[in-house]
Amino acid sequence: MQIVSFIRQHIITSTHHHITTSTHYHINTLPHQKTMSQEIERKFLVKGEYKSQAVRSFRIVQAYLSSVTGRTVRIRIKGEKAYITIKGKSNESGLSRYEWEKEIPVNEAEELLLLCEPGAIDKTRYEIPVGKHIFEVDEFYGDNSGLTLAEVELKDETESFIKPEWLGEEVTGDRRYYNSCLTKLPYKKW
Repeated sequence: MQIVSFIRQHIITSTHHHITTSTHYHINTLPHQKTMSQEIERKFLVKGEYKSQAVRSFRIVQAYLSSVTGRTVRIRIKGEKAYITIKGKSNESGLSRYEWEKEIPVNEAEELLLLCEPGAIDKTRYEIPVGKHIFEVDEFYGDNSGLTLAEVELKDETESFIKPEWLGEEVTGDRRYYNSCLTKLPYKKW
C-alpha cells in the first residue's frame, strides 16, 4: 500500500514544476527500500549439458507492467518469493543498467500479474558456480521453448571470468534476448 500511495502522490505532484526535487526526496525516504544499483551482466546462449552442475533451481513466472525501452517494470514470482523490479536503459554495450528491486508478498505479485502486459515468461533458473561467479542459466518454456540462456553478473565491465564448456555464443546487448522482448516476440516466432 505504501508504494501505491507513493505513486498516487507522485502523480498528483507531477503536475507541479518541482517534480524532480519532490520525487527524488520521496523516493529516498520510502521505508524498506532497496537502493538503486548498477547491474552489470553478460548473456550467452547455452550449448550442451549444464544441469548436473547446478546447486539450486527455481521456477520463475514473470511479466511486465511496463516494457518501455529504458524503463521496464517487472513482476516476478521466483519459487516461494516475489519481487517488483524496475530497470533503466542499458548502456551502449548492453552490459550495464540501473536496477531497483524489492521483495513483495506473493499474493500481491499474483494480483499485479493480472495487470501486466500480454505475454508472460515461464522458465526454470539453474544456479551454477563457476570459479568465483554464479552463472544463472534459464531454460524457457511455452512460446520460448528451446531457448536456454546463461547470465553472469560482474563487478565491472572488464572483470574476467571462467567460461564453462557449455557456454555458447555471447548475446549481450542483443535486445531479442531481453525477457521483456521475449514476451512480445517469442523465440518460436523468430
